[in-house]
Amino acid sequence: MKKLEIDIPLTYAILKGDLVIPENSIGIVIFSHGSGSSRLSSRNRMVAELLQKQNIATLLFDLLTIEEDQIYENRFNIDLLTARLIETTEWLMTQDNINSLPIGYFGASTGAASALRAAAYFDKTIEAVVSRGGRPDMAINALHQVTAPTLLIVGGMDVPVIRMNKMAFDELKCIKEMKIVSGATHLFEEPGKLKEVAELAIIWYKRYFTKI
Repeated sequence: MKKLEIDIPLTYAILKGDLVIPENSIGIVIFSHGSGSSRLSSRNRMVAELLQKQNIATLLFDLLTIEEDQIYENRFNIDLLTARLIETTEWLMTQDNINSLPIGYFGASTGAASALRAAAYFDKTIEAVVSRGGRPDMAINALHQVTAPTLLIVGGMDVPVIRMNKMAFDELKCIKEMKIVSGATHLFEEPGKLKEVAELAIIWYKRYFTKI
């Protein structure tokens, strides 16, 4: 298993990333974290580690530089975050050894909005999208353009976000499912709940990583 700390050179920034490539990878998942979080998010790293054990490569990266993150409004600038995710995906497609792997997105909180908007931009290039406690409603105008099979996962006790996800679910025209994890709040902090999220995500990615 290769573990690499990388710099991702984009047009207007150089972003920090952690790339992990298991042997015989069946695909790669790019994480789009939520507002105020980073590639060091303990929750996303736990999910990533469980994906890696199933031969799924992962890329966690900072969507903002340290300086950009000091400006609070940037954390909710879905246009900016989507542009960063798109350009990072394009960079990934040029990298030897991984550029032939099917690509999926994992979006958490507001990161789900940028993941879905980027998936709409790339059309069938993105094989699968998973949203954890996401805000897909923040990408409402792009949802009808998403072609990647999309799984929305929401905590059963996260009532406002359940409503937002149901609204977004109705707008999606692609293959789609919505799973409600009983007994879980927004961050899935309850024992075993984040593992349940990862297991649902693994099933989803394995189902739709079809290029290998």
